[in-house]
Amino acid sequence: MTETKIWTVNEMDAAARAIQRGSLVAFPTETVYGLGADAYNEKAVGKVYAAKGRPSDNPLIVHVADPEQVSDFAIVNERAQKLMSAYWPGPLTMILPVKPGVLSMTVTGGLDTVAVRLPDNDATRQLIRESGKPLVGPSANTSGKPSPTLAKHVYHDLHGKIAGILDDGPTKIGVESTVLDLSSDMPAVLRPGKITPAQIEAVIGMAIDSEVHHVADDETPKAPGMKYRHYAPDKAVYMVAPEDWTQAIIWMQSQLEPVGLMLTNDLIEKHQLAGMDFIWSLGDNNDTAAAKLFAGLRYFDDKKDVQTILVAAMPQVDVNGAYNNRLGKASGGHWISELLHV
Repeated sequence: MTETKIWTVNEMDAAARAIQRGSLVAFPTETVYGLGADAYNEKAVGKVYAAKGRPSDNPLIVHVADPEQVSDFAIVNERAQKLMSAYWPGPLTMILPVKPGVLSMTVTGGLDTVAVRLPDNDATRQLIRESGKPLVGPSANTSGKPSPTLAKHVYHDLHGKIAGILDDGPTKIGVESTVLDLSSDMPAVLRPGKITPAQIEAVIGMAIDSEVHHVADDETPKAPGMKYRHYAPDKAVYMVAPEDWTQAIIWMQSQLEPVGLMLTNDLIEKHQLAGMDFIWSLGDNNDTAAAKLFAGLRYFDDKKDVQTILVAAMPQVDVNGAYNNRLGKASGGHWISELLHV
């Protein structure tokens, strides 16, 4: 078994050397921790799929340190240039036509496109520069499980499977980047994230399709999170609308086993839950809720006596799109109403 090291940002040289020799290194971003490998090394990229248990037709996002790197392997159009100027570095992944013969099919999933982003994290951009390679970087977790927002989450899932983890503390945003397909005439959001459709439209000056989040079983997805089960703990997860919390708490109190509750501070105060066991605060607003969502799911997943997790859903508006998307996938689309009417 590989000994997985945890490196500080002051040990960047060791992390860069590991990348150069074809090993896997988890790296921090502003969204979640990614699992890095040299994007030009097909054997190293193959190790990413193996370590995560990831389906081989699920393409990988290539992370760069500078916008200029993108043209080494992808065709950059005018819309992409505008969005790079507006939102890079940042939580926006763009799907562009790939240059033939530069990246292996293990990176692209066999498609003629490639997903690329420039993360807003100084340590990771330094890692890319020092290793001299763009890095593939799916979330650094077991495939399908909640994404990691702390180095210890990565270690929990992947210790013994990867060379090391570059630890730069907790991620700021907590949910993965917006994925925008720019490879066809009509730009389309394939995965919602912090950057909203309205923000994208304001930059490129045209309407985009914001509802393309799923593919059929026989299709190859252009972006992560579109086809397979994602973000889900082993415990049963149910979404709770604001008006259903009173009933949800009554149901919770009737159970023989403890139930995990994940909700915002206003709901904790309203229902007098402060100080109670099995409460996970999602903070005060949609930004804190997104940042704390995956950590809360992991927290309750590790509690053996908790078998059910109830999580606050957010109003269906643009700024909550990423949070509700990840929660919907984690819950399999199940709502507390299903339990209340049994």
